Parts: sequence; structure tokens; C-alpha cells
Amino acid sequence: MGKLMRLISMAPLFLLLCLPFAFGGHDYNQALSKSILFFEAQRSGYLPHNQRITWRANSGLNDGKASGVDLVGGYYDAGDNVKFGLPMAFTITMMSWSIIEYGKQMVANGELGHAMEAVKWGTDYFIKAHPQPYVLYGEVGDGNSDHYCWQRPEDMTTDRRAYKIDPSNPGSDLAGETAAAMAAASIVFRRSNPAYSRELLRHAYQLFEFADKYRGKYDSSITVAQKYYRSISGYNDELLWAAAWLYQASNNKYYLNYLAKNGDSMGGTGWAMTEFGWDVKYAGVQTLVAKFLMQGEAGHHAPVFEKYRQKAEYFMCSLIGKGSRNIQKTPGGLIYRQRWNNMQFVTSASFLATVYSDYLTSYRGSLKCAAGNVAPSELLSFAKSQVDYLLGDNPRATSYMVGYGNNYPRQVHHRGSSIVSIKVNPKFVACRQGYATWYTRKASDPNVLTGALVGGPDAYDNFADERDNYEQTEPATYNNAPLLGILARLAGGHGGYNQLLPVVAPAPNPVIAKLKPAPKPKRTPTPASSSSPITINQKMTTSWNHKGKTYYRYSTVVTNKSYKTVKALKLSISKLYGPIWGLTKSGNSYGFPEWLNTLPAGKSLEFVYIHAASPADVSVSSYNLA
Repeated sequence: MGKLMRLISMAPLFLLLCLPFAFGGHDYNQALSKSILFFEAQRSGYLPHNQRITWRANSGLNDGKASGVDLVGGYYDAGDNVKFGLPMAFTITMMSWSIIEYGKQMVANGELGHAMEAVKWGTDYFIKAHPQPYVLYGEVGDGNSDHYCWQRPEDMTTDRRAYKIDPSNPGSDLAGETAAAMAAASIVFRRSNPAYSRELLRHAYQLFEFADKYRGKYDSSITVAQKYYRSISGYNDELLWAAAWLYQASNNKYYLNYLAKNGDSMGGTGWAMTEFGWDVKYAGVQTLVAKFLMQGEAGHHAPVFEKYRQKAEYFMCSLIGKGSRNIQKTPGGLIYRQRWNNMQFVTSASFLATVYSDYLTSYRGSLKCAAGNVAPSELLSFAKSQVDYLLGDNPRATSYMVGYGNNYPRQVHHRGSSIVSIKVNPKFVACRQGYATWYTRKASDPNVLTGALVGGPDAYDNFADERDNYEQTEPATYNNAPLLGILARLAGGHGGYNQLLPVVAPAPNPVIAKLKPAPKPKRTPTPASSSSPITINQKMTTSWNHKGKTYYRYSTVVTNKSYKTVKALKLSISKLYGPIWGLTKSGNSYGFPEWLNTLPAGKSLEFVYIHAASPADVSVSSYNLA
């Protein structure tokens, strides 16, 4: 699990924009698939029928029972069997952010469904953990008793007491981070599961109100967490972080105003950071608010939001060595923050660099550093260098992702991985027996913890692959969560992404800017004869104002009305003045997307596009029936 962090002293899917950038050397698609798979090894509760990590089995089935609440499910944070709410919530927030920004690339890789399942495994648990508006369970089990034993999660005999926060024992940081997770996840599920999305947003609203109304540090209420996940930064960063995500999810100006009103007093405009992680969220808040500013959403708050942006760029400049205070790096070039699980800072910081690069590219801006202006592509190159390092481009030629490459950690500090699977040998492993029999084994783990990103090397690129070297060989969910987005972005190949214009529809009852009258929905039939087996229907699904111009999102559904399968479909699209998703362009026509080869009888495909005009002209050029 994560070591305590120290504060540094003060000092929707995605619009395509051409930007040549070659990625090569590593199989980012494979790394992405493995990174998501790791979360299945960390599952607690009843495992589903489609569980792919087959050496795991059900565990923690009585969690919460003694407190009269069902807390079965969720994730174990690292190599132990405790469910810590704060890092789990941060994990879900960052997985959701990865999907929101780079879900399109995950679709191309066939991993979006798995990534969304990973998010839902966490949010399903948070719904259970939030049984009342002002009650949130923030931990199950405790680190002291858990660390005394070395057992498979399926064999646990340790104390599974549940710990909560409420108005008498507040925890604004925990409630705030959980609100952020629920809000971010509500965006992920808005289109595929609208009812679930609304439920998540309802919990996010309540949790934010709880966090803001009853203020206090969660580890003053759940004191057993202090040794493992103490909130050094306090709760102001989580309140701002939650407000930013609630604005993203709801478009409600209350949260935008909250960010402006409290930016100075809560440190959002003041803290100049060189780290970002499960405890300290300021750099993440500053990055999101900088995005709002670039989107033209700041309004009269622009002066305050500009201060957020300056601090975001301070962080970015520190990463690439062009700031007034730069982060430390190993001789091999890896971000180095601390001995214990340093990799968490590598992935979190690299994710912010990746999205900020794309924000700046779509804004057509540059990064303003102490050393001068910097092109956005330099941030993306930096993020790529960090990912390449952890995948094996380092002085040791070691992959720090288990199961990727040939030279990866074999003695991971992880109970489930290091003990024979209960499905192979169901004989009970007692508390201390696990240490004597399995922990001290100088042999490879019997179960490969595929996709796990371990703590990584020291300040001099040295690494010892030993199970008792927990500072370097223990993995964590929050190491992997930001990595999903970076890997998806790199796997997308060359091309920049316009991340600024919202694609997903706003939540119910948003407060939005005055819009120009929207054009009437236009239904565009194919110009073929009335007996054509293919129909095309378009409709405008949402609109918004950006820099004085009204943009419209159009959904176009192509349906095969015949009794045969459509192959080699070619569409002609004219009067298109913006980006399009769901089709592949070939010359002057458009065909099936990469993940679809045919359109069976009676089936439809949908594609969407955005521009500031009436619907484009869409017609069928050619097709084959088979």
C-alpha cells in the first residue's frame, strides 16, 4: 500500500486534430489490456462468471455484516487484504478520467468494456458504502492485524471491522474524493447506462454536501488509517477536486462558482505543486480548471481561473525540467519522489502531462515555462518517456509491469499472487503459516499478477526483485489507474486530440449559457430508390456555446432493412465542417469503423459528428449484399 506523501512547499469522447507524432517500440495495446486485467486480481467479494484472473476466488463475503451493512465488493488496494476508501476512490476517479478522455482509443483496442467494468466494480461498492446522505464507510479491515498475517484473501481470518464517517466524525477528504469518483464515473456511464449514471450523480451530490457541510480530516475519525493513508494535505484539495468533477458531470454553475469563490482560500490558486496522487489533488484540480478556462467557461471568473492555470503550468514545467523548481529524476530519467512506491507519482504526473498536452493542442496554445514557451508535444513526449521506462527502456532493461516483456518482477509483494491458488490447493493457509511457507520463498510467485505495476526502482535506477522488498515490489491500484489513459493515448498512434468541446450530453437540469436557436432536426434519407435496403436518419442531440459560436452534435443511424448482410458499405458525406466518430475515412468516402466489418440484417450502426452548422449531407455511395 502507499506510503505517506508530503506536500511540496508553496512556490467527453474526443475531437480529432492532426498532429504528427510517431509512437513505437512498445506494444501499448498489450500493456493496456494487461493493466486493466490487474484490477480483476484485486477484486473483493463474489467474483463474476466472466472473471478472467482464474486463480482468484470469492473473498470478504461477510464484510460489513457486523455493522448491519453490506460492504461486500470493492478492491483491495495493494498487496494486502484491506479495503481503504480514500485510495480506492482516487483509483476510480482516475480510471474514469482515463475513459472520459481516451475511451475512443480503448474502443479501438477492444478494452473499453473491460475498463468500464473495472470502474463499475468500484462504484457498485461505493453505493453500498454510502447508505445514508451523511454516512460513508471508508475502510474495511485494518492494516495492523492484516499485516500480521500473510494469507490469501480467500482464507482471511483477520479483523474485518468496518469504519465510517458521519456528521459527528467527519471526513471531508474521503467524502470529497468519493464524490469526485462518483461524478466522474457518472460521465462514463451516461450514454450506456443512463439510470446508473443518474444514481452515481445523486450520490456525488450528497457526498459533496456532506464533505462541505461537516468538515474535518477523515483520518481523525478513522484513526486506523493514519499509519497507511494519512491525509497530509487535508481536505481542501478534495473539496475543490470534487467541485471540478461535479461541474464536469452536471454543468451546474454552482460548482464552477465554488471553484472561483474558494480557489484562493482553499489553496487551488496558491499551491505550486510538483506531485499529484491519492493524497494531494491540487495539480489535478488546476489542470481541470485550466481546461474550463480554455473552453471559455470561466466567464467573469477568468482572473481566478487564470491563477489556477498558472499553477497547472508550473506543475507541467517542473515535469519537463523547464520550471523554476523541477522534479527529481533518476539517472535513467524516471520521475523520483520517494522510496516507497514511487511509481504512483510517475503514472499520475504522466497522465496530467498527457491530457494537458492535448488540451493545449486543441486550444492551439503553448506551455509557458520559466525557460520559455514549450510546444504541447513536449509534454506528450515526456509522458511517453516515462511509460517506456516502466515498460523496460531503463538501465536495468526491467519491465516494472508484471507479465509484460520477458524481464519483469517475479516475487511481487502480494498475498494472493505469492500463495498457491485456493483452486489448486484448497488447504487452509493460516495467519502466520503464510509467512513461514510462502512469504520467505525465494522463488517466483505461483500466480502471475498480470498487469500489476510495482513500486519500481530507487533514486539510482536500482531494483531488487524480492518479496520482502515491499517498497519496490508491491503494486497498487492507483499505480495502474492513470496508466490506462496514457496507454490508450499512446496506442492511438499519431494524431492529437481536441479535448475541449464536450461530447456527452449535460446532466438533467444544468445551468448553461444562452444558446442560439438550434436548427431543426433533419432526417436525411439515402438518395437511392425507395426500395433501398439501407436507411439513414439524422438528429441533433445536443448543442452548446463556445467562444460565441454554437456547436451541434448530430447522431446518424444507418440501418440495414434487408434480409441480407451489408458488406463494403461506402458513405458519401458533404458539408461536414467538424470531427466525426464511428466511421473510417477512405479517400473521399467513409466506411465501417475498424471494429465492424459488416452490418447484419435488421441491425444499425451509429456515428456522430460535431460542427457549427446544419446537418451534413449523408448518402450511400455503394454496398454489397451477401
